[in-house]
Amino acid sequence: MSVRRLAEDTVQPASFAFSKENAAWAKETINKYPKGREQSAVIPLLMRAQDQDGWVTKAAIESIADMLGMPYIRALEVATFYTQFQLKPVGTRAHIQVCGTTPCMLRGAEDLIKVCKSKIAHDPFTLNESGTLSWEEVECQGACVNAPMVMIFKDTFEDLTPEQLEQIIDRFEAGKGAEITPGPQIDRIYSAPEGGPTTLMLADAAPAKAASSAAKKVSDAPAVSVPPSNAGRAKTASAVTDASLKTPATAKAEAAANAKVEGDTVDKSKPAKAAAVSGKPSLEDKNRPAGIEKPAATDDLKMISGVGPKIEGTLNELGIYTYAQVASWKKAEREWVDGYLNFKGRIERDDWVKQAKALANGGEAEYIKVFGKKPR
Repeated sequence: MSVRRLAEDTVQPASFAFSKENAAWAKETINKYPKGREQSAVIPLLMRAQDQDGWVTKAAIESIADMLGMPYIRALEVATFYTQFQLKPVGTRAHIQVCGTTPCMLRGAEDLIKVCKSKIAHDPFTLNESGTLSWEEVECQGACVNAPMVMIFKDTFEDLTPEQLEQIIDRFEAGKGAEITPGPQIDRIYSAPEGGPTTLMLADAAPAKAASSAAKKVSDAPAVSVPPSNAGRAKTASAVTDASLKTPATAKAEAAANAKVEGDTVDKSKPAKAAAVSGKPSLEDKNRPAGIEKPAATDDLKMISGVGPKIEGTLNELGIYTYAQVASWKKAEREWVDGYLNFKGRIERDDWVKQAKALANGGEAEYIKVFGKKPR
């Protein structure tokens, strides 16, 4: 780890004091700690001092040490150890922290650093001529899937190209940084796959109405021009917005709609039509397990690994209410239910029959005896 030192005395202010609001906050924060442990508040107080003045001054460190009754050297050790604390003046409008760890480096972080060198200053922790901008290279910022990325104060800007970073720096320099939406700068929702999900399209899909609303929000958003990446990306902005690709919200809406079709209650008076629409086995198929009228006391089928509330409801619609029923299923019946639920062999993999037999024979105690763990 590099040695971190305080800024030269020539730039250090003579004194430090929290604002009235921050002083009240500091007092309340210190009171959260047990008597005799007030020094544990040193990190949040140093962070609040940095938020107030832009960096942590020598006067701030000593003032906070006095508030907490700790030696100056102990507070200094904390401030110089954690790289989150800026020990020199930084840009008043933007301090850009470029992630240089391997994932970001492989995706173009070195090009982002070149932008900072050309637009701000050649060396890190050096203010530009107007004192409004500065930059540094840092370790992982925790969004590797969205590499490369930078952090400006407390906001992250991800999936960046050099051209985009130039535009972002210009906006902050003009005092319009608050107008930029943080997060991914491409057609991606948080850390979802670019262009939409590619796996688990139907599992636990959200209600179609909510997904449609999300899709509408995405479609209503203004278009963003995304320059080609110098980090080796296969897609350009035009490819991302091509009609052949789906945004995450659009794909989610389609998945939810498909799941809704498969999960809808089937009208038993029209089994053939329902089967044709959903692709499920016919309810008139001879291999369909026999159902029963709902008993006064039903078993909690969710105790079977692989059965959630939605699947339990579907089984109940088929007249399946007890462990004994599931335990009695023959191979053909298991295959029918697996096809009806579109489980692709999951019933066999999770061994529903063995689970149901254990639960039917002795409840949770028997399940633990057989499987060595609690159900679910």
